[in-house]
Amino acid sequence: MAQDYTDPSKQIRRREIIRAGTTVEQMVRAIADMIVTGQMLPGDKLDEISLAARFEVSRTPVREALRELGAMGLVEREPNRSAVVTNVTETYLHSMFEAMAELEGICARLAAQRMTIEERRLLEVEHRASAGLVRQGADEEYAAYNTEFHNRLYRGAHNEHIYELVTQSRARLAPFRRAQFRLPGRLAKSYDEHDVIVTAIMRADGPAAARAAYSHVEIVSDASAVFATAAERAQRG
Repeated sequence: MAQDYTDPSKQIRRREIIRAGTTVEQMVRAIADMIVTGQMLPGDKLDEISLAARFEVSRTPVREALRELGAMGLVEREPNRSAVVTNVTETYLHSMFEAMAELEGICARLAAQRMTIEERRLLEVEHRASAGLVRQGADEEYAAYNTEFHNRLYRGAHNEHIYELVTQSRARLAPFRRAQFRLPGRLAKSYDEHDVIVTAIMRADGPAAARAAYSHVEIVSDASAVFATAAERAQRG
């Protein structure tokens, strides 16, 4: 019988990665980025076997990744057929961002009115600290911070139903919101936009916080549309 000379430490690491769920998250991000930037086009098939080989995992985490991509609206799958990339048009993307801007405005207004002193302090402290990421040009780290920044606004609204709505909407837009940080100078502009929101919240100025948050998402929408337009051009060939 042929012996398996595969390094056992690699097998252990692979199992640990799958068990921790990080591989699913990495696959979702990698595939979503390829779809958003037009490397994968609407109608392209996402074969489980090929993806499993590419990411060096079993088909189980691949199925989970495709399920999450489906929930984002980036992938669709009919029974007994391979998953395929959906067509996210610029018009549809704009409609999602329009809804997101309204929700973010509501969250910022309520956060300005309802955040505790400690919540406000942490919001401001972490916002100031993110300036270092901007100076370093650390787009991946800033993108992770950006998610937490907005989560603080959602939690600060202290409304469970709105929190559920806004987090669901954000999950669908996550790949497009993340892609914005590939644009030159976007990190610094994002920081400045956050600064206006934070200032309004620290002053407990609900209307100003709502306007700033709405404007911020509108700008993100315009930045993200660059990628949707590029993907549409790539599809036309």
